[in-house]
Amino acid sequence: MTGSDVPPSFRLAYVPGVTPTKWVRIWNERLPEVPLTLVGVSAAEAFDTLRGRGADAGFVRLPVDRTDLSAIPLYTETSVVVIPKDHLVAAVEEVSTADLADEIVLHPLDDVLGWESLPGRPAFERPATTADAIELVAAGIGVLVVPQSLARLHHRKDLTYRTVTDAPESRVALSWPEERTTDLVEEFIGIVRGRTVNSTRGRPPTPPQPKQRKAAAAGKAGAGKPGAKTGGKPTGKTAGKNARGGSAAPKAAKRGKPRGRR
Repeated sequence: MTGSDVPPSFRLAYVPGVTPTKWVRIWNERLPEVPLTLVGVSAAEAFDTLRGRGADAGFVRLPVDRTDLSAIPLYTETSVVVIPKDHLVAAVEEVSTADLADEIVLHPLDDVLGWESLPGRPAFERPATTADAIELVAAGIGVLVVPQSLARLHHRKDLTYRTVTDAPESRVALSWPEERTTDLVEEFIGIVRGRTVNSTRGRPPTPPQPKQRKAAAAGKAGAGKPGAKTGGKPTGKTAGKNARGGSAAPKAAKRGKPRGRR
C-alpha cells in the first residue's frame, strides 16, 4: 500500500488528568471517516511522543519548548492537597502552604507543579510516581499537593482533598509539531477552540462525507425527473385531494328541476 493509499487517521496524545472525551465526540461527529486514536502518555513523555511522530497533537502541561512545538494554552487547574478523610485539614474548605508547615509533603518524581520551594517537611525518599505518593498518603505517611484533576484521577474512598490557595498551578495546552500543522491538526484546533462546522477561518471547508454526497446526488437526480416539484403529474395525497374535488378537479354540472313529460 502506497502512502497515498493509506486512509487518513488522527492520533491524539493526552497526559494524566486531561479528559478529552468532549473533543473526541465532536471529532467523530464531524469527521466520521477519519478515526481518532487516543494515546495516553506521561507528562514527561508527551513532548518526545509529538516529536517522534507518535501522535499528531496532544494535550500537554506547560511549559512547552516553542523551538519546534506550537501550543495553545487552554485552562489553568486549581492545586489541592490530598489528605486522609480524618485529617485536621479536612475540616476546612481551603488552606495555604503555610498551613502545611508541619506536614510531610510528598514530592513524586513525576511532579507537574514545578515547585521553587516545597512546603512542609520533606520525606526520606521521593515516590517514583503520583500514584505511589497517593498510596503513601493513604498509609498516613504524608500529604500530597497536585492539580485537582490528578486528585480526581487517583480518587480513593479513604482520601479527600482541599484547595491550596498559594500553591503553583498547572496549565494545560494543546500542542503539536509546528512543521506538521496538517489540515487534520487545523480541524482539531478548530474543535478545541469551539468553532462551528461552518467556521473555516480561512481554511477550505471540511469536504462532505459519503452519506452527504449521496444525499446531494440524489437531490440533483430527482430535480430532473418528471413530477419533481415542477411539472409532472401530482401523486399521492395531492392527487387524491384533487380527484375528490380540490381546486384542480373539474366542477360538476348543476342539476335543475326535472322536467315533466310532454
